[in-house]
Order: sequence, then C-alpha cells, then structure tokens
Amino acid sequence: MRTLLLENIHPRATALLADAGWEVEALPRRLEGEVLREALRGVSVLGIRSGTRITEELLTAAESLLVVGVFSIGTSQVDLAAASRHGVAVFNAPFSSTRSVVELAIAEMIALARRLPETNANMHSGIWDKSSDGVHEIGGRTLGIVGYGNIGSRLSTLAEALGMTVCFYDVVPREPVGNARQCATLDELLESADVVSIHVDGRAENQELLGEAQLSSMRPGSLLLNLSRGFVVDQKALRRHIESGHIAGAAFDVFATEPKLRGDPFLSELRGLPNVILTPHIGGSTEEAQRNIAEFVVARLLDYTRTGGTELSVNFPQIALPWTDGTHRLAHLHADVPGVLAAVNQALAQRGVSIRGQALATRNGLGYVLTDTDAVTEGAEPLLSELRGMRATIRLRTPGRDGES
Repeated sequence: MRTLLLENIHPRATALLADAGWEVEALPRRLEGEVLREALRGVSVLGIRSGTRITEELLTAAESLLVVGVFSIGTSQVDLAAASRHGVAVFNAPFSSTRSVVELAIAEMIALARRLPETNANMHSGIWDKSSDGVHEIGGRTLGIVGYGNIGSRLSTLAEALGMTVCFYDVVPREPVGNARQCATLDELLESADVVSIHVDGRAENQELLGEAQLSSMRPGSLLLNLSRGFVVDQKALRRHIESGHIAGAAFDVFATEPKLRGDPFLSELRGLPNVILTPHIGGSTEEAQRNIAEFVVARLLDYTRTGGTELSVNFPQIALPWTDGTHRLAHLHADVPGVLAAVNQALAQRGVSIRGQALATRNGLGYVLTDTDAVTEGAEPLLSELRGMRATIRLRTPGRDGES
C-alpha cells in the first residue's frame, strides 16, 4: 500500500505503517495544487493534518486513492461529500487530543484570571507591579461551556474538580457530567458565566456565533476562550469589548485566517491587547496527543484496508464485521437505492457462492455492505466485473488481512 503522510505527522505513524509492510513517504510540510496531484499518483493512503485541502478536483485526479486519514479532530479541510462520491473513506481522531486541549483551556483560564500575561510582560520590561486589583481565583466562579461534546464535557469534569460551577449550551440535548447544568439558550449562558469557553465544530451555522450582540450579553469582567474554530467569534467586536474593559481578557488558539507555514507573518485584530493570550493552533500539539493521534488513525487505516471495517469513519456508513478465517470478503460501496443487496446476493447465488457472513449499513445516501463468502476461485473475475458494473456501484473492494485490495 503506497502511503503519503504530510504535515509532519508524528513518526509513530510511519513506524506502524512500515511495520505493516506499507511503503511510506513522510513529508514535514503540506502540498498544494499540481504538486499534490502529482504526489498522489499511485498512492492508496493519504495522511494529512489541518493544512492540506482535499477537493473534488484532487479526488478526481487521485484514481488510486482508497482512504484519507486526518490526523486531527476537524475534517473541514476535506470535501467529505466528494470523497464519498469517489469511494474514498475518511477517518479522523475525534478523541485522541482531548486531554491536551482541555489542559490548555484550564491553564489559560487560570492565567487570565490571575492576569499573568500582563504581569509577565511588565516583569520582562523591568516593571515591578505587585497588585491584587482585578485578579481572581477560578474556584467559585462560573464556567460556561459552549459546545458540550468530547472536549466540552471533559473540561466540565476538570473545572468542577477545581471548584468551579459549570453550565453549558449545546444545540442538541446532552447528558450533564457531574453537577453541570444545561442552559436553554446561548444568551442564558453568556449572562451567567464568569468564563466562557467555546468548543464547537466547524459547521456553517457557527459562523460568528459570538458577534456584537452576544459579546454585549457577557457579564462585565468576564473572560472568553476560543479553542474551536477561528470564525466563531467576531474578533473586531471582541477587541472593542476588551479595550472598553467590558471583557477582562481572552485566549484564542484558532483564527479565521492562519499562516500556511511556520514563520509566516501572523495578523489578528487581537494582537497587542493586554491580558490576551494568542497561541498558534496548538491545542492538540503535545507529544502525548500527537502520538495518540498517530496510533488511533493508523489503526483505522489498517482495519479499513485489511477488513473493510468503517467504524468511526466520518463519511461512510459504519460497519464492523468479524473476520472469519477461510472466507473471501467483498466490500461494496453503492448509492443507497432499493434492490442493491438483493442484486449482490443474486449474483453470488447464480455462481453457487455461499454467504458466510454479511452486514449492511446506510448513511447520507450511501450503502455499504460487507459480505464474507466461500473462497472464490474460478469465476471470480466475472463476478467482480458484474458487481462493479452495477449501476449503483461506487466502489468494490476485496480487502484481505495483508492489506491488499
């Protein structure tokens, strides 16, 4: 399996894939345009982080590509609908960097509440300014979490352990952790919280989720953290609220426009403000998180190529069918239209092929069926040609434990 890993993915990924017998090329940077299209010639597996864009045009050109591993949480850099149409599975790491992101949020809350950015800057400038004015503990204060998924709920647990009261807002009902309370509206949360921490996904509805009106609703002297998506907060409006003293401090790890390469100039409305922490999208940038991500995504890639399993795929129907020795597996991705499963089984029956195990799932207009049969020997190619030729077929694979397809 020819594999291309971009953007300085943790070397653990290269080691694991090489141990599996794969041919791996690992590059420390992202690729774009024609350079990326050329690099993908003959590549079956692509690994990326947040900087590489996977478009319809690229997927059309990458005829050998079977699967994309996104070695991060978000997948907005991948055209998932186009990947599905081209029969390319996409996997990410939704949990592996959770601890690192949460620890950064906790550290930033404490730093802002104690006004450490200003104190540190003063000391480096030779100014001794010891004062308790506007400086607080976080214990006993209210944390409002916007987005109560994996990261938000973990943050809730640690914040309560530090003595904070937690409320949260999410667009879907969530089971509270500990003593956390779900708010009915975003405004309710903003009016209640001393510290607001945002942990939402990249859907379009979250564009400027916190604009002028929402920032005005925040409590005087409150703190704002954004470790989710750069476009979630109107940063021009936030600057005005920080300069006026209405908002006492902020910490941002993500920005609507981020530099492409290390060392490139960084521009932001929030630069130069006191008690504002700016970090270069490092929420998951710890050795522990990157190693965990590498191991998690590689496990998904190996399972998909070897068995056809799609557990935790972000764009394919999710199936896990236990492997039975002595069988031959067919993985059939198709448009979700009536009669496909019957047609697959009829094609097998007409050739006297017995089914030993089968699982079907559908999702977003796709159907995916794994079928284990008696070992197919004579007549295999006509059968495979018939299945590939079905009008609904998007991709047919014959995964094996050696990774061949």
